Amino acid sequence: MATYTLRTDGGARGNPGPGGAGFVLEDETGAIVRGGGRYLGSVTNNIAEYEALIWGLRTALDHGVTDLRVCADSELVVRQINGQYRVKNEGLKPLFASAKALLARFASVRVVHVRREQNAAADALANEAMDSRSTCGDGVDPDHGGQPALF
Repeated sequence: MATYTLRTDGGARGNPGPGGAGFVLEDETGAIVRGGGRYLGSVTNNIAEYEALIWGLRTALDHGVTDLRVCADSELVVRQINGQYRVKNEGLKPLFASAKALLARFASVRVVHVRREQNAAADALANEAMDSRSTCGDGVDPDHGGQPALF
């Protein structure tokens, strides 16, 4: 089976402050097959990073992906997901649990830390969502009954 790549990024302007989550899902050739950005309201950057991961994982599952490589530029999220750091923040615990439950649904999955510039497309979608205070892209939007988000 082909391994897809999920690139996720979240951010907040201020911490907490207006936040956004973005992701792109790439097929085995590197072509983007799905992507989205969503405005989150006032959140911390770590919450935004987890929201991006969860949305991207849901979209990958919806797309039928079974083998996945997740690339995130949040060292905290990657290390927590991989069991290197404990989740101490009470606000992150339910997001961590949701992400772990979704990750368990893939036949194979790897979560790796990448440099920010390797996540430029996901970062752009998160920023577009923050700028427009809306949802953009074609990812499955959990706030709209699982329907694809529209441009």
